[in-house]
Amino acid sequence: EFQQNSLPLFWCPMIQISSFVQSTDLHEVRELATAVRRMAIENLHIEDSDQIKFRRDDFQKMSEMGLSGAAISDQFGGSSLSPLEIAALIFEIARVQSGPAIYLSVHQMVSRLLETWSENLYLNEQLKKLACGESLAAFCLTEASAGSDAMALKTQAERTPNGYRINGEKIYITSGGIADCYLVFARTSADPKLGISAFLIEAKNGGISFGKHERKMGCEGAPICSVHFDNCEVSESARVGAEGSGYKVALSGLNGGRINIAAAACGIAANALELAVSHAKERRQFGQAIADFQGSQFLLAEMATKLRAAILLTRDAARELAEDPRERVGASMAKFFATDAAMSITTDAVQIFGGAGYLKDYTVERLMRDAKMLQIVEGTNQIQRNLIARSLFAE
Repeated sequence: EFQQNSLPLFWCPMIQISSFVQSTDLHEVRELATAVRRMAIENLHIEDSDQIKFRRDDFQKMSEMGLSGAAISDQFGGSSLSPLEIAALIFEIARVQSGPAIYLSVHQMVSRLLETWSENLYLNEQLKKLACGESLAAFCLTEASAGSDAMALKTQAERTPNGYRINGEKIYITSGGIADCYLVFARTSADPKLGISAFLIEAKNGGISFGKHERKMGCEGAPICSVHFDNCEVSESARVGAEGSGYKVALSGLNGGRINIAAAACGIAANALELAVSHAKERRQFGQAIADFQGSQFLLAEMATKLRAAILLTRDAARELAEDPRERVGASMAKFFATDAAMSITTDAVQIFGGAGYLKDYTVERLMRDAKMLQIVEGTNQIQRNLIARSLFAE
């Protein structure tokens, strides 16, 4: 059952209002979060973790609320939400189920990149489809030899009289095989950085095929697979940005993506904390609730503190993104801290549940598995630490 004040809403009074958020802005964010949470509980909640899978209806339900166009301006039919509002809706969806939060975050990242870099009528028409939910987008960067090191990618885009011919393979692609369009990064010259270009390729395009969906530890609602390009012919209008600007295109979307992953991590952690508190009050040992034992109290106190710190970092990074999209440090801090906190909080939630926490009949087991993925995607947490450290020594 939906409870508006259930513990702990991303933007609720439990988390004190920081000076960087105006009260009117926070009120609007709370209203959005409340509406999204209601929708998520009514449509995305699945009791049995073995039954969780991608459902197109879930994406349509989110699209009906305008969430598919959250990162797109009203010029193309979008909602034009702020980074703070987008983080709030990702948080609320992840509290209920992580899969839709992940693929919606990717969809929004592609949408924002497409609007930022689009230069022709074809791409503008694709934006309208993304905004209304007619089309689901995927982000194709990772390869077997190119993950965090994007400049090492090998997928080739060869010039043809009518556009480009693309050959190569991408791996671990969220929404692979179910998305309607793919933002693909391929090499148009040998230059490590300036030789990469971006292309929007529709799933119905010839020369594109998909591997089987990978068996993952968690986040079953956001399937991943390999995407293969075999003499895939695309027109020049499919190129996003100028030729050779693909590396800049990719980097310009990472900050928002990392903040959204941080928000998803906070949502998972919030769910775990709420379940752990409830269980601690109900479970009795030695004639009293385990919530009365100091060991349990200290563990829960640490979980709550980590969650609050993660939420505040994520909110601060969202504010920075709105002010300066080029600022990377805040997003990296939020991403690594929030996802590490989620891994810690969900693991401790399993501990609070004891033997029951290790059973698939209980949600906390799934939350722990889901949290692990977030430490890896959108740049591993080790990469985030590297970026932060470099900023300390920059002149």
